[in-house]
Amino acid sequence: MVSLNDLTVRDGQQSLLATRMRTKDILEIVELLDKAGYYALEVWGGATFDSALRFLREDPWGRLKAIRETVRNTKLMMLLRAMNLVGYKHYPRDVVRKFIEYAYKDGIDIFRVFDALNDPNNLDYPIKIIKDLGAELQVCMVYSISPVHTMEYYIKLAEEFLHRFEPEYITIKDMSGILMPYVAEQLVKELKRLGVKVNVHSHTTAGMAPMTLLKSIEAGADLVDVTLSSLSLYTSHPPAESLIASLKNTPYDPHIDLEVLYKASELLWRIRQEYKDFDYALRNPPVDVRVLKHQIPGGMLSNLQAQLRELKAENKLPIVLEEVVRVREDLGWPPLVTPLSQIVGTQAVINVISGRYKVLIKEVRDYILGRYGKPPALIKQELIERVKSMESEVKLEKTITLDEARKRIPDYCVEKEEDYITYALFPEVAFEYLMEKCRRKRIIAYGLIEGIHDES
Repeated sequence: MVSLNDLTVRDGQQSLLATRMRTKDILEIVELLDKAGYYALEVWGGATFDSALRFLREDPWGRLKAIRETVRNTKLMMLLRAMNLVGYKHYPRDVVRKFIEYAYKDGIDIFRVFDALNDPNNLDYPIKIIKDLGAELQVCMVYSISPVHTMEYYIKLAEEFLHRFEPEYITIKDMSGILMPYVAEQLVKELKRLGVKVNVHSHTTAGMAPMTLLKSIEAGADLVDVTLSSLSLYTSHPPAESLIASLKNTPYDPHIDLEVLYKASELLWRIRQEYKDFDYALRNPPVDVRVLKHQIPGGMLSNLQAQLRELKAENKLPIVLEEVVRVREDLGWPPLVTPLSQIVGTQAVINVISGRYKVLIKEVRDYILGRYGKPPALIKQELIERVKSMESEVKLEKTITLDEARKRIPDYCVEKEEDYITYALFPEVAFEYLMEKCRRKRIIAYGLIEGIHDES
């Protein structure tokens, strides 16, 4: 028997709806999914925290608590970017600790943790906190294809993760949909020989993921990731209903209630119509085999398109995609996952528009100086020497501790400890959101007082 994780309201909507799904819609969906028999529902983390706050003006902590109140039978999982948490830079240790503690307290059962560079040193501290709390731990191996990302590399990495972290699961995290079926079969078999439970995560960008999951299951994968069919395929994930039906009456049957999923999928299809302005599938082909070469995740591809549109250079996208491959090689073959996909992609755009490395963005300079962790391979020496010559100009971005956050927000505008954590993560956006929320509360309170005075 294989078990299934549902990613519909986290990675599914992040892949196809620009993470714009509102909490009220999410709650309707997870209420049904809770009855299906999944191992876990991935409902939080990744870009959902930032997007809820920045674009929807919703409290991400309030969303998590509401989901936890709704989902009573199924474990809740989140995606955690190691020391980056749900942001794009390393945060202070006090922020990392409190974020994880409150995520656990507010409803997360399983932490799926990854580092963009597969650097174990970046995983150490957040994983220690997770294990101290007694939460379930999944450690991700970020999957990439390059001269250094070989089968031997991943087996050695898994051995180190197992020895160092003792996770409940190792997840093969294929964010770009480039894990080929027979490679997956071999990798899963090798991991199972190590005596670890294996979870396989892939996207359908290149059209291979359904086959990849099937071969992974046959090879012994314990868990695989799916979404409801009405938010699947394209840059999302394999459809749950199709996989479940295919496995029925086999030794791999996950015993998930298809009738519940049919209802959930119909509901989600109606909800999806409300997000047409953000729907990736309405503007792009269902399969993009170019990803096998450039390896850019779907969300980042749409960001590149937007950047080029602003520069009135959309016709240069094919050249930018080729430049992404060259920049990756120059930087020691980093996997293209947040935040490195954004960093490599932006540098590639600037190289095409302004000339190769005429401008080095700050994040690339930080990366070369080791501020994101250890690269998989050697960085081009010419770039190292150039950045070292200007090292004094590359100032480490100031991060905010929780003590500093407490000093910057008026007490009367804070409802809970989580608000300080939110501010430490995204200070400008959080300050604007909290002040706006505070003004509304004071206006309502003032109106009520006026009403009382009027009556008297």
